[in-house]
Amino acid sequence: MKIKEIIVVEGKDDTAKINQALDADTIETNGSAVNKEILKRIKHAKDKRGVIIFTDPDYPGERIRHIVDKAVPGCKHAFLPREKAMDKHSKTKSLGIEHAALVDIRNALASVYELTEGDNSEIQKEDLIAHGLIGGSGAGKRREKLGNILQIGHTNGKQLLKRLTMFQITKSEFEEAMTQVLQEEKNDS
Repeated sequence: MKIKEIIVVEGKDDTAKINQALDADTIETNGSAVNKEILKRIKHAKDKRGVIIFTDPDYPGERIRHIVDKAVPGCKHAFLPREKAMDKHSKTKSLGIEHAALVDIRNALASVYELTEGDNSEIQKEDLIAHGLIGGSGAGKRREKLGNILQIGHTNGKQLLKRLTMFQITKSEFEEAMTQVLQEEKNDS
């Protein structure tokens, strides 16, 4: 079973560790560099599926939590105690979600997440190819326009299907957005 909410984390290492512990989607803030585009994506995620903020138990993590919570009120919060987030093998005793045991990550999230009923995505890779979003001339521009219309951000070809699924974009929403993308493309030429 997959976690319904999208989990906001600080970086790629946190995402990798969470994916070892649970079946979940994440949005990475890229550390404390939380920009308007990421906040917009988090708000969209909250509206679509709900959001759990799960940042490191240190000053930068709490700062990120505060920024996201203020910009996107109503998010759920998961916390990991400092002692559970310590890298016990490092001399520097670095701190972060990526150092936590899988069981501690599961326990921290257990009281706030909901489970979904499997993958209900209707959009397939073949749809992306048929609409010229993967491979071929202009695919990157089309993905960028599609990302803006659907408010899912710009992605590369490999990430597009995952992002469409993560934001629970329906086939009809996808088709409608692609009609708009192709109309814009036609108007631009």
